[in-house]
Amino acid sequence: MNKVVASPQAAVADIPDGATILMGGFGLCGIPETLIQALHEKGTRGITLVSNNAGVDDFGAGILLAARQIKKVVGTYVGENKEFERQFLSGELEVELVPQGTFAERIRAGGAGIGGFFTRTGYGTIIAEGKETRMIDGHGYVLEPPIKGDFAFVKAWKGDRLGNLVYRRTARNFNPMMATAAAITIAEVEELVEPGLIDPDHVHTPGIFVQRILQGPRYEKRIERRTVRKG
Repeated sequence: MNKVVASPQAAVADIPDGATILMGGFGLCGIPETLIQALHEKGTRGITLVSNNAGVDDFGAGILLAARQIKKVVGTYVGENKEFERQFLSGELEVELVPQGTFAERIRAGGAGIGGFFTRTGYGTIIAEGKETRMIDGHGYVLEPPIKGDFAFVKAWKGDRLGNLVYRRTARNFNPMMATAAAITIAEVEELVEPGLIDPDHVHTPGIFVQRILQGPRYEKRIERRTVRKG
């Protein structure tokens, strides 16, 4: 089975307006930048974006925000994007902020078929408003629902034509769990190899979770916030 698609444009061609899309990455590390650009060019609108953050103003998911293609963001951190701030404060963008550990577990639960879980995080705060709570062993817990998507965009270091993926160091971040939690997972890789050339013990995401794969033409190694030491 060959899951390789001809181009990034072909990979996203059937994504409709209003889709819920999970996007791997942490800051600008491990983001599916090729697929994001293709989706931007396609012009899909009304997107619900599930991502740790919304990129920066001119890169990553930030280009979708700037083009007004996103209607809602579900994420954990939004501090590096001025356009995000503007749209949120003006009421143009719906935002659901989720504690980072809860965010990760909700996606994992979506991929594992778990109907929800109780966590102590957020109990007694606005995070718990409107949600079921319960006392367990003398502590308050909040019931959190799973997160699932119509599509997932993930970025890996290496993959084969069957969709088996290997991530590199911190670029792994949210990618493996997001690959399991969508109806259709599209993977972009830096290096595409033939089946059998990846040691099975090194596979992070098995190909059973991946429906489409492509090799990106090039990748930028941007720094989200540059910090230098004086002297």
